[in-house]
Amino acid sequence: MTRVLHAHSISRGVTPVKLREILEDLGPTFIKLGQLMSMRSDILPREYCDELMKLTSDVPAMPFDEVIRVIEESYGRPVGEVFKKIEKVPLGAASIAQVHRAVLATGEEVVVKVQREGIYSTMKRDIGLLHRAVKFVPNVIVKGTVDLDDVLDELWKVTQEEMDFQAEASNMEEFACLNEDVRFVAVPKLYREYTTERVLVMEYIRGCDITDKKSLEALGYDLNEIGEKLIDNWIRQVMVDGFFHADPHPGNILIRDGKIVWIDMGLMGRLTEHDRSAIQLAIEGIAEDDNGKIEDAVLSIGKFSGKTDKQKLHTGISSLMRSYGRKGLGDINIVAFLGDMMDVMKQNGVQMPHGLTLLARGLNNIEGVLSQVSPDVNMVKIAQARLRQEVFDHINWKEELRSGSVNLLRSAKNLADFPTLLGKLLREYSSGQTRINLDLHTSEELTELLGRLSRHFNLGIWVMALLVSSSILCTTDMKPKLFGIPALGFVGYVLAILLVIYIAVSYLIHRKKK
Repeated sequence: MTRVLHAHSISRGVTPVKLREILEDLGPTFIKLGQLMSMRSDILPREYCDELMKLTSDVPAMPFDEVIRVIEESYGRPVGEVFKKIEKVPLGAASIAQVHRAVLATGEEVVVKVQREGIYSTMKRDIGLLHRAVKFVPNVIVKGTVDLDDVLDELWKVTQEEMDFQAEASNMEEFACLNEDVRFVAVPKLYREYTTERVLVMEYIRGCDITDKKSLEALGYDLNEIGEKLIDNWIRQVMVDGFFHADPHPGNILIRDGKIVWIDMGLMGRLTEHDRSAIQLAIEGIAEDDNGKIEDAVLSIGKFSGKTDKQKLHTGISSLMRSYGRKGLGDINIVAFLGDMMDVMKQNGVQMPHGLTLLARGLNNIEGVLSQVSPDVNMVKIAQARLRQEVFDHINWKEELRSGSVNLLRSAKNLADFPTLLGKLLREYSSGQTRINLDLHTSEELTELLGRLSRHFNLGIWVMALLVSSSILCTTDMKPKLFGIPALGFVGYVLAILLVIYIAVSYLIHRKKK
C-alpha cells in the first residue's frame, strides 16, 4: 500500500483521477470502498464522486468449495439438506458477495447470495491500513475541504451495513409491504427461513432488463409507459414512503408480466417526515423562483459545521437561481440543479443528511435509466403530478373548510378596520408621532464589533468626565489634600488613568487573538 501511495506522489495532493487510479492499483476491496465513496457527495466534492463512479469491479469468482463452506457454516448442516442443486458458475461476482442460481429441496428456483469468506475481517483490516497510510502525510486533505480519516470512518459504517444480509432481508420485507398496493410493482419473494447474515435466498426472476428495448418492444410493452410508471413509483418511494431504492441502476430493475421488479435492496435510503417537508418546500421555491423558500429548506434540513455565514449562503443560492434563469420547473435539469445546490451547501459548511445524499445518487441513476428507456418522458413533470396528487389526497377538507372560514372572517374584519387604521397613521404622521421599528439581523462578527465600540465609547465618556471633574476640583481649596491637590480630584485622575490602561490592554489582547 505504501508503495502504491508513493508511486502516485500522494504528498503532492489527491486529484479525482489520482484517487481512482490509487484504488484500482490497490485491488478489489479498495475498488469497493471507492464505489461506496462515490455515493457520499455530502463528504467528497462532486468531481471526486463523479470520477469514482467510473470504478468497475472485475473480481474473480470465489471458488465453489468456499461457497459451499460458507453456506454450511451459516446453516450448520449439509448444503444438500437445503438445496437440490446449486449452479457452480455464478450469475455475478462482486467484492463483498457473489450470486448463484439454485433449486431448493422443495423445488423452487431461487437465487443464493453468498458473502465472500473472511470479507469482514479483510475490509476492517484494509480500512485500518488506510488510516495508517493517511498518517504518512500529516493532515491529508482532499481539495482542502475533507479530512480523509473522517471519510474512512463513514465508509466503514456503510460497509458494515451492506455486509449484513439480515438487514437487506428486512429491507426487502419493508419495501414489499409499502408497495403491495401498487399493481405494476413487484419484489422477489424472500425465503427468510434460509437467510442469515452471510447467506440470502430469494426468488429467481425470469424477466427482461429494463434497458433491453428490443426485447421489451417484441413483447408488446410501451416504453414510455414503463418510463412514466418507473418515475412515478420511485417518486412515491421518496416523497410518500420515505424509504427508497438508492441504487436504481439498470441491473437492479427488471420487467416481468407487466410489472417493474425491484431487486438488490442492499442499499436503501430513508427520509424523515421533516426531510420530505423540506424537499417539498425547496421544490415550491424552484417552481416559484422564490430564493427564500429554498434557503428556508436548506437551513431546515442542513447540518451546520463551524460558523456558517448565512448571508454568504443566501448569496450563493441567489447566484445559483440566476444561473438557471427563468426556466419553468419542467425545463430544469433537476439532477444538475441538485448537484449545484449541494456544492453551494458544501462551500458554506452545510452538510446534508445521509438520506439526501443517497437521494442525489439515486436521482442520477434513475435519470440515466430513463434516458435509455424513454428519453421523451419528462421526469420532473411526472414528479409534479405525483406530488400534487399526494397533497390533494391528504387534505382534511373539513379542517380546511373550518380554518378557511375563520381566516375569511378575520380578513373581512381587518379590511373593515383598514380605513380607521389608515386615518390614525396619517394623524400620527402629521403630528410627528410616527415610529418605525427596524429588526436588523447582523453577523456575529459585526455584533461583536458594535458591542466593543459601544463599551469603549462609554468608557471614554467616563474618562473624560473624570478628568474634567477632577480638574475642576483641583482649582478649589477642598480638603483633605493629597500631593498638594484635593484627594477626591487625585482619586478621579487615578481612576481615569486605570480606565485608559484597561482600554489599551483590551485592544492589544483583541489584536493578538485576531
